[in-house]
Amino acid sequence: MKQLPLAKRGERLSILCLGAHSDDIEIGAGGTILSLIADGVLVDVHWCVLSASGVRAREANDSAVSFLQGAASYMIDLGQFEDSYFPDQSREIKQWLTALRDRVSPDVIFTHARDDAHQDHREVNRLTTNVFRDHLVLEYEIPKWDGDVGQPNTYVPLTSNIMDRKVELLLKHFGTQRSKDWFDELTFKGLARLRGMECRAADRFAEGFTVRKLAITFK
Repeated sequence: MKQLPLAKRGERLSILCLGAHSDDIEIGAGGTILSLIADGVLVDVHWCVLSASGVRAREANDSAVSFLQGAASYMIDLGQFEDSYFPDQSREIKQWLTALRDRVSPDVIFTHARDDAHQDHREVNRLTTNVFRDHLVLEYEIPKWDGDVGQPNTYVPLTSNIMDRKVELLLKHFGTQRSKDWFDELTFKGLARLRGMECRAADRFAEGFTVRKLAITFK
């Protein structure tokens, strides 16, 4: 399969990561972020978690710092929107994202999937595509009890070392989630193994994304 790199070693790449909750970005796109940094891409990352307070805020910040180690630059924004009620806060969240758009101009945006079963995730996707209309948007997936894993059309192969590092950091930083029966190595590696099979990744692991619009040049 022909692979299209987001950026090559030594090139700069501006990334906006949007997550409704602490751990969303890491689960959905953490391996991709780690891979870009490990491959020598000069990533400038704006990492935004819209609902993070108390212990979850500390987890979100510490995890982001670990995942972004080696990035050319990064900024972490932690919002205070109420967990589980994002649709009721749509106006305020749109204003927050619009203000963010005035400060950043990313090359690529990672956000939640349109058909995610969690109402907060769907609202973040809806507002992302409404506010950022001229950007490459990669929608990531989050495994959950609802059984909403879909059919991605874009893949980022991961090395075994990157996959191990992703799982290590997830389990290290999100102590509040470790009691949940789905939050474990088997879940994260199982989904990545399936996506790796679908794109025939060399090391058998991958993260899957959905891209709605993509412009290709021939220069």
